[in-house]
Amino acid sequence: MHSDEQIIGKANVGEEGSVNALHLPVLYQDEHIIAIEKPPGLLVHRSPIDRHETVFAVQTLRDQIGRHVFPAHRLDRPTSGVLVFSFSSEIAAKLGQQMMDKQVVKTYHALVRGFVHHTGYIDYALKYRYDKIADKHKRPQQAPQPASTMYQAVAKFEVPEPVGKYQSARYSLVKLSPSTGRKHQLRRHMVHIRHPIIGDTTHGDGKQNKFAKQHFNFNNLALSCTTMGFSHPVTGKWTTINSDMHSEMRQLLERLTPYSV
Repeated sequence: MHSDEQIIGKANVGEEGSVNALHLPVLYQDEHIIAIEKPPGLLVHRSPIDRHETVFAVQTLRDQIGRHVFPAHRLDRPTSGVLVFSFSSEIAAKLGQQMMDKQVVKTYHALVRGFVHHTGYIDYALKYRYDKIADKHKRPQQAPQPASTMYQAVAKFEVPEPVGKYQSARYSLVKLSPSTGRKHQLRRHMVHIRHPIIGDTTHGDGKQNKFAKQHFNFNNLALSCTTMGFSHPVTGKWTTINSDMHSEMRQLLERLTPYSV
């Protein structure tokens, strides 16, 4: 622990974090930055891909606290967890530079298919996945971008019911620590090692997703950013912001608890 470190945490964020409630739980706030727990399904800001959407984290938080905010980073729409904003574009740029310089520490928790038995390191370059609408002004990038992720098994579960070609439904709760921030990096890296994240409708296992929905009433991406650490852009203090997994992901794990192995 740093001698000038501050740790902020908030656990057990409940249904007030849902998109429909239009209230974002605040994890931390000072005169320069604010951090919230983003629920799954909420866009950070307007996107040309989702022109029909009318609810965004930026506007919702602005209306909630009565101040303009600037996102320091982003989370994919289906991903929940720690999301940091600043009250000025200059502070947001400083935080963004820390991320580009790999000085920000992020930890995610995910539920994945199969048994993950150990701690490991994924060093697998990812080619940028272009969207014909959102990325129409970007120049094509041919070479894959370096990408790396640490993973660690936290818990394992086995449900004695067949799913697809598997005789039972096996799951692992894993802790993921990316050192780069490529598009869909964690989702694609877990697919690369044959442990797709439950609820990933883009890269994952459709049969496993269907099983989780039918048996556990889970219909989100089981991926949440639970810790974010960075040097405060004004005070210089190392700041760690913690958040529990979103309520629906916690409920899924509670339902799986009887099947722990």
